[in-house]
Amino acid sequence: MGNEIGFWTNKTVLVTGGGGFLGQHVLAKFRAAGCENVIAPRKRECDLRERGQIVRLLESAEPDLIIHLAAVVGGIGANRLHPGEFFYDNAIMGIELIECARRMNVRKFVCLGTICAYPKFAPVPFREEDLWNGYPEETNAPYGLAKKMLLVQAQAYRQEYGFNCIYLLPVNLYGPNDNFDPQTSHVIPGLIRKLMEARARGERTVTCWGTGSASREFLYVEDAAEAILLAAERYNKPDPVNIGSGDEITVRELATLLCKLTGFEGELIWDRTQPDGQPRRRLDVTRAEREFGFLAKTSLKDGLQKTIDWYQNCATLLKSRA
Repeated sequence: MGNEIGFWTNKTVLVTGGGGFLGQHVLAKFRAAGCENVIAPRKRECDLRERGQIVRLLESAEPDLIIHLAAVVGGIGANRLHPGEFFYDNAIMGIELIECARRMNVRKFVCLGTICAYPKFAPVPFREEDLWNGYPEETNAPYGLAKKMLLVQAQAYRQEYGFNCIYLLPVNLYGPNDNFDPQTSHVIPGLIRKLMEARARGERTVTCWGTGSASREFLYVEDAAEAILLAAERYNKPDPVNIGSGDEITVRELATLLCKLTGFEGELIWDRTQPDGQPRRRLDVTRAEREFGFLAKTSLKDGLQKTIDWYQNCATLLKSRA
């Protein structure tokens, strides 16, 4: 990674959500960049919904920079079951943390938004200028809108207080350490688990949600972590920035590719009673390249193979311990 020489020397960085999927990879990038003072409290140590706990954390850590990754997330099913929880928790965590950071004169704040904030029928590729031109896709609108309010807060605080808060819009992430829980996982880990378990049991069919016609863009998690560090080093403007690969694939094409990579030779059944979610997703990623030199490096096929290998190794390890 092309980090600025010495940028992270003697800096104290606070990472929320450091124990999560993306957070683990961001912490690894910080270590590789030579940042020795990184603080990543777990939820049991600091509930970001409680201002008093945030204040105590910031007074103790005295961070130069905050990377806010903590979020309550899930796939379409989880969003449908918990819209209120997803709205409140994501909104209040960000609002309270940004306010406390502003009051305590934290030099820079990096806020992670979500692709779910875009309008349901945004022109493809999604450009940052179109973020407000419509309502998000209904199944994940509470989550997407909660995160989008943090962009409003960031820009308002920059205007009134000169608070340096930048806002990044990552596309769907995947990779090692992802959430493979069938109740809450996103599409890639969910399909990988389904296909590998079906192959192991000798089953001839796997059921997938929707029609398969919806398209998605995916970004390998290590590439996303690199983008976050580059933005933290080099970007200091109010405008939101898309973080993605710029490549689009339908869910049906993705499922077919995963069948080949996992060795599942059966039939895919598409359950049309379940929602597709947003019809299309693909980002315009030119701003990230122009502003701080980020380009995704990992192809979808290579990233999927790395993810499958990681999941297989974990499954093998669990069996050996049983």
